[in-house]
Amino acid sequence: MPERKVVVFLGPSLDTESAKNLLDADYRPPASRGDIFKAVQEGAGIIGLIDGVFFQACAIAHREILYALEEGVKVIGASSMGALRASELDLYGMEGVGRIYELYKSGVLVSDDEVALLFDPYTFRPLSEPLVNIRYNLELAEEKGIITKEVEEKILKVAKSLYYPERDYEIILSNAEEELNVDLKQLKKFLREERRDLKREDAIAALKRMKEIVEGDEKA
Repeated sequence: MPERKVVVFLGPSLDTESAKNLLDADYRPPASRGDIFKAVQEGAGIIGLIDGVFFQACAIAHREILYALEEGVKVIGASSMGALRASELDLYGMEGVGRIYELYKSGVLVSDDEVALLFDPYTFRPLSEPLVNIRYNLELAEEKGIITKEVEEKILKVAKSLYYPERDYEIILSNAEEELNVDLKQLKKFLREERRDLKREDAIAALKRMKEIVEGDEKA
């Protein structure tokens, strides 16, 4: 099978240097309205939608993903905007990858607020913590016995009450300690040393899946 052009929309979920070590592709900034149309018209055969804009500009429209699928383009979604769109369009052929996609698909997550974050527009470095990562790490801390279920739920409520650019562990835990009158020293240690980045993990999984598809093309 002829080699298909691979286009990946990537930003704060994973740094481009790490991504390039996993998959040779045309890496582009977080997708906004019209970017997938453009990629298809430029000959993309495989599109990885990982990061996309939510509030800074018009978000990727469902119809342009459907257009790509109708044109025979393989579209993979994960981690952020990609996970959300895949959960909505997998019935039409878009492929979702990773835990965040599964959480949206199962209805555990419903809002785009879960994956939204503030990032540097030039380097794409995250400047706030996405709610989905906060939720996941609090669950892990509760499972390890570092916090109780009640404290987990109350800290998550504090995190949800903040506007997404203001979500930062230091701010969240400071507010929670004041509100709950509890010492969160052990939780802070856990978050400093062991916290997981679910968006990054899912982005890596998506790139590995795309690499599998590319390698399958080469063998065909």
